[in-house]
Amino acid sequence: MTRASADDTHLRGQIRRNRDLTGRHVLITGASSGIGRAAALAVADKGAIVFLLARRADQLAAVVEEIRAEGGTAYGYHCDVTDSDSVDRTVQTILDEHGHVDMLVNNAGRSIRRAIHRSTDRLHDFERTMAVNYFGALRLTLALLPQMRERKFGHIVNISSAGVQVATPRYSAYLASKAALDKFTEVAAVETMADGVTFTTIHMPLVRTPMIAPSGDQGPSESPEWAAATIVRALTERPKRIDVPLGTFAEYGALLTPKIRDRILHRYYRALPDSPAAKGEQVDAADDEPAQSPTPQRAPRPLSTARRVTGTAVRRAARWVPGTHW
Repeated sequence: MTRASADDTHLRGQIRRNRDLTGRHVLITGASSGIGRAAALAVADKGAIVFLLARRADQLAAVVEEIRAEGGTAYGYHCDVTDSDSVDRTVQTILDEHGHVDMLVNNAGRSIRRAIHRSTDRLHDFERTMAVNYFGALRLTLALLPQMRERKFGHIVNISSAGVQVATPRYSAYLASKAALDKFTEVAAVETMADGVTFTTIHMPLVRTPMIAPSGDQGPSESPEWAAATIVRALTERPKRIDVPLGTFAEYGALLTPKIRDRILHRYYRALPDSPAAKGEQVDAADDEPAQSPTPQRAPRPLSTARRVTGTAVRRAARWVPGTHW
């Protein structure tokens, strides 16, 4: 083996080790359900030691037991990210018991879908989203940053929304809080480069979780497992951003044809009315459940080789769209 090939092999080995999550201490907020739960299971499956934070202690304990039953290592901590004392106590407990945290996933979030004209007497909608989505993420980040800088290693994944790029109507409170987190992350990433601390912002599309249930059907959405796989990619590959093509195209539209973009979004706004919950109406439990087809559904046919190859090629091509994976 030549010296050059030996160096290449050593470099590839270093990259693989750097991307390996085995033994990494990963803290995930909002881990009792939805994206957080799925991410905790996926990260533990990669060999990481997972610290789960959530307000619902019973559901949190169930996720911890599920991870341990599958051979993973997990610890649950009851914590309210909107309470500074709760965050400080929890972080100190984790550091006392486990020494350090390598990676943080700021996943805990609150979403509100309501038109602005229905929000003129609901300033608390904006305050509540900021309390969780922005200040909650900020509390965890600031609490863990000193030990990450001291150890010269740390990675922080912030779950944002593709809606920030699109400027989706009726989500002004939610998207404003996520936009604030995006800009903080952008500045922090610049300041901590020499400290070995890096950041990834994931502009998530709509994901099928309990958080979106009150808003009703809003169109195509991804599964929590898809979102979890994206978080795993953020932790292992550590890009600056992970976007979906829809968000990237929307950003280009805002730059190149802003008036056309606004007209399209206004038509979308007019076509989809406020949900009953946003109007303050009582919703029966049956109304929250997805409509069931009166006819039985046939099992999907297996994909042909040609369709599988085509699908793989399209997915690979999509990753070359600027912003799909920065």
